[in-house]
Amino acid sequence: MEIYRKELDKIIEEITKSNRTPSLLIHSCCAPCSSYVLEYLSAFFKITVFYFNPNIYPEDEYLKRLEEQIRLINSMPLSNPVSLRVGEYRPETFYEYIRSYEDEPEAGERCFRCYRQRLEEAARLAREEGFDYFTTTLSVSPHKNAVKLNEIGNDIAKDMGVSFLPSDFKKKNGYKRSIELSKQYGLYRQDYCGCIYSLRDRQKASNS
Repeated sequence: MEIYRKELDKIIEEITKSNRTPSLLIHSCCAPCSSYVLEYLSAFFKITVFYFNPNIYPEDEYLKRLEEQIRLINSMPLSNPVSLRVGEYRPETFYEYIRSYEDEPEAGERCFRCYRQRLEEAARLAREEGFDYFTTTLSVSPHKNAVKLNEIGNDIAKDMGVSFLPSDFKKKNGYKRSIELSKQYGLYRQDYCGCIYSLRDRQKASNS
């Protein structure tokens, strides 16, 4: 929604006036989604990309996306240096987190719980290491619910005492720019969200 982009613009305006560069921990699901976000935000923040995605299935897919994330960070000419942190890959934690929601449709409660698991871990790391803000690249996708992402992010921020950076990165042609950058850097663009359930649904659709 436009409101989240306006909130982000206001924060960036205040940062620009303050003449300081705050630290930002960005949860990233993949290189294509992070491409535009890094290009845009690296002018205003000292960024650490947090690749934490226990939902991704199978492990080969997880590793392929991680390799592309590393390659992108090393290839893009960014305004400020960007570092990478890789979270623990334990798919069993994801299955436990979404237990009893396995058959929920895509973009439903199962996905919201997946958002929460990843944002909670990002917030925990941001609090432990003193980041000024945390956020996620997920809202750049037109398939992700920006309202729920921001609601969850803000709830977690209040619980943990850290600051969530509001976002709807698809706005102002953010999604379009991510596609352009993906082509420019030859990034692997997956054809399903990541989990075994989204893969199942994609295979069902292709066979119907």
